[in-house]
Amino acid sequence: MNFIEELAWRGMIHSMMPGTEEQLQKEMTSAYVGIDPTADSLHIGHLVSVMMLRHFQRAGHKPIALVGGATGMIGDPSGKSAERNLLNEAALRHNQECIKAQLAKFLDFESNSPNAAELVNNYDWMKDYSFLDFIRDIGKHITVNYMMAKDSVKKRLSSESSEGMSFTEFSYQLLQGYDFLNLYQTKNCKLQMGGSDQWGNITTGTELIRRKTGGEAFALVCPLITKADGGKFGKTESGNVWLDRRYTSPYKFYQFWLNVSDADAEKYIKIFTAISKEEIESLTEEHRQAPHLRALQKRLAREVTVLVHSQEDYDAAVEASNILFGNATSDVLKKLDEETLLAVFEGVPQFKISLTELESGVKAIELLTDIAPVFPSKGEMRKLVQSGGVSLNKEKLTDQEQHISRTDLLNDKYLLVQKGKKNYYLLIAE
Repeated sequence: MNFIEELAWRGMIHSMMPGTEEQLQKEMTSAYVGIDPTADSLHIGHLVSVMMLRHFQRAGHKPIALVGGATGMIGDPSGKSAERNLLNEAALRHNQECIKAQLAKFLDFESNSPNAAELVNNYDWMKDYSFLDFIRDIGKHITVNYMMAKDSVKKRLSSESSEGMSFTEFSYQLLQGYDFLNLYQTKNCKLQMGGSDQWGNITTGTELIRRKTGGEAFALVCPLITKADGGKFGKTESGNVWLDRRYTSPYKFYQFWLNVSDADAEKYIKIFTAISKEEIESLTEEHRQAPHLRALQKRLAREVTVLVHSQEDYDAAVEASNILFGNATSDVLKKLDEETLLAVFEGVPQFKISLTELESGVKAIELLTDIAPVFPSKGEMRKLVQSGGVSLNKEKLTDQEQHISRTDLLNDKYLLVQKGKKNYYLLIAE
C-alpha cells in the first residue's frame, strides 16, 4: 500500500513538504502525531490524525503517538483565542494511560515487528531540561522573525478579541520543534503529521532539525474536518463526541454518525474507516440511487462504532434505535441499561411519580391521568386503550383498570408509555 496515494484518494492531504513521498518509498519510516492530553479521553476531532497513523502502520511504516505532557502544560495558540488551564503531572499521567488504551484499538503496540507503534510523552525529556540550557541549545537556532511569521502567531496577535499572547504560548512552537528534533535524534523519526492548523509548528521542527543537525525531516498535514453546513465537526448540543463511554454512550456515538448529512457521509466514510476505494465507490453509488435508505450513514456508523467500542455495543445501539423507529419488542426494551434508556428517550416528556404509590399497585387509568397527566381525561384514555393505541413498556395495554406496580418498572425506576405511534412519555419513579 502506498501511504501517500491512500491518503490522497481519501481526501486526507492538505499540505506536504517536497520529498515526503520519496522518503516513504525509500525505507520504513517513523512518523509521529502529537496528542493533547488535557482530558482522559480522545474525542472524534482527534480521530483524523489517529487514522493517519493507522494507515501509516498498514503501509508498513512505524507510527509514534506523542502525548504532549509538557506542551499540554502550556497550551498551543493555534486556533485558540485564550490560554488553557494547566495540568499537574499526576493528571497528565492518568490521561496518558487512558489515551493509550483508546489508541490500542487503532494501532498495534504489542507486536514484535519493527513497525510496532510506540507511545511517548514529551514531559519525559522536558522535565529535567533547564530553561538556560533550552534557550542556549534550541532558542538560538530559530529567530523571532521566523516565529512571528507563523500564521498561528500572526492571527493571535492581530485578533481584536485577543488579549495578546504570553511568552509561554509564544514559546510553544519552539517546544514542539524540539519534540521533533528529539524524536529525530533518538528514534530516527523523519516525519511529523497533524491537522493543517499545525503546519507552522511542524515546519519549525523541520527547520530546527536542519539548522541543528544538517539533517532532513518532513511534514504532512490533513485538512481540518468541517461539516457541509459550515458547523464545527464533532460538536453536538451537549458538547464533544468522546470515545470514552463515560462521556458519550455507545448509543449516542452511533447516532452521531448515523445522522450525518449525505454530503458529510460521502466524505467521512473515506476518512474514518479503512474500507477500500472500490467498496466505498460502490456504496456511494448505491446511496445515490436510494438516498432514503441511508446506506452510507449506516455503514459509517457501524464501522466506527465497532472500531471504537465493540460489535456488541454496535448491536445494542441498533436495537435501541429500533425501539424509537422500529417495531422493537418489550424484551429489547428490558435489556437496555439505564444510560442507554435515557439516551434513547432524551427529550421526550417526563413525569415524576412516587415509588411508594406503586408498592401496593395503582390502576393504569389513575396513573396516566391523575398521577402523571399523559392523558388530559379518563375518557380520552379509555377510547385510545379500546382502539389498541396505548402501550406500557412496549406491551399493549388492553385494560385501563390493570394494576401497575413496582415490578413493572424498567431498571426499578422507569415506565415507558406510548400513546399512538410516535408519542412517548417516560415516568420516573422516585
